[in-house]
Amino acid sequence: MSVVNCSVPAAGGNGHVEVPPTACPLHRLGSVRRLQGISPRSVARHLGTDVATVRREEQETSDMLLSRLYEWQRALDVPASELLVDTGDSLSTPVMRRAQLVRVMKTALAILEETEQESVRRMVQTLIAQLTEIMPELEGVGPWHTVGRRRRRDELGVAAQRRLSEDVFVDLVD
Repeated sequence: MSVVNCSVPAAGGNGHVEVPPTACPLHRLGSVRRLQGISPRSVARHLGTDVATVRREEQETSDMLLSRLYEWQRALDVPASELLVDTGDSLSTPVMRRAQLVRVMKTALAILEETEQESVRRMVQTLIAQLTEIMPELEGVGPWHTVGRRRRRDELGVAAQRRLSEDVFVDLVD
């Protein structure tokens, strides 16, 4: 049986607690993050960690300290109760509306970035102002990424397809 090591600064001894993994879902970090339209990289930045740690922690069976759950709560800007597994599958109405407004704001900002028509630009600016009036925290939301398309996990990036000269490896052998 594998064991997860968790660092606990306030605990006595070496500061580590061994937590056995569980088979049942414990939280909804991954699904809430996706519903909020927040990237793993953005969450990692908020948590002060790397994307691999974020992906590991957002697995619904990963056990974590309550203090870490509250860090996630601040990063995702949702009530902590929404991060816990509940009998219902959907988010509460206020959190769902917030997620929908974030997606609408991202779309409006993407249109604003792409449009060259002044009339469309004015309408989108008005829409952005109205959305910000409804929900002031939308001020810091960025547009959808419009460059290229996202790779699937099984696809390799451009760097993997580039060929290297054999001279690069000669220096490594010597």
